[in-house]
Amino acid sequence: MNASKAENILSQINSKTKLGDLRTIAKDIKKDHELAMELWSTEQFLPRLLAILIMDKKLLSQEVLNKLDKDMQTHPFDERNNLMDWLMANQLTKDKKTIARMESWENSPSALQRRAFWYYQARLRWTGQTPPDNTADLLSTLEANITQEEPEVQWAMNFLAGWIGVYDENNRARCIELGEKTGLYKDEMVSKGCTPDYLPEFIAIEVNKRNHN
Repeated sequence: MNASKAENILSQINSKTKLGDLRTIAKDIKKDHELAMELWSTEQFLPRLLAILIMDKKLLSQEVLNKLDKDMQTHPFDERNNLMDWLMANQLTKDKKTIARMESWENSPSALQRRAFWYYQARLRWTGQTPPDNTADLLSTLEANITQEEPEVQWAMNFLAGWIGVYDENNRARCIELGEKTGLYKDEMVSKGCTPDYLPEFIAIEVNKRNHN
C-alpha cells in the first residue's frame, strides 16, 4: 500500500511545487516514517524535503542521521545545505534527544553536521531567546577555525557571529573585528532587500533595524 501512497504523493510534486505546498501535503500525512523513507529513496530534492517533514524524530538515531547525511552528499551544494537546514529546523530542534545530538556535532567528521551545530547555536540567538552561556567559547573557536572550515560550515559560523554581534553588545566589536580580519563575504553581491553576510555590514544593518523598531 505504501508504494502506491508514495506514488500518489510524488504525482503532486513538480518543479513548481513550493515549500508551502510541501507543508500542506505533510499536514495531511502528519507523521509516517515508513512513507518518509520511501519518499527519501527517490533521491530527489523536493520529495526529500517532504520526507523530512513527516519523519518520526524518535527514530532519528545518530546512525540514521549519518545515513541521511551521506545521502545528502549526492545533491548539489545548495540543495545539500537546504536539506540539512530543513532537517535541523523541522526535526532536530523539536526534541531534547536530537538537540543533544546536534550539540555534540561541533567536531563531527561531517561538514553538514558541523554546519547544523553552528547554525543551531545561531538560531538560539536570533529567535530572541536568552542565549546559552557558551558565547565566549564559541567565539574563541570561531576565531581559531573559521578560515580553515568548509564553506558550508564557514557560512553557519559567520551567521552565528553575526547574531552574537547584533544581540550581545559586549561582544559586538569582537564580531565586527572578526569580519574585518577574515574579510569573509566582503565583496559578495547581495540581492535587493537582503542583508549582506559580511559581518561589519550585517551587524550594523541588523542593529539599526532593532533600534528603529
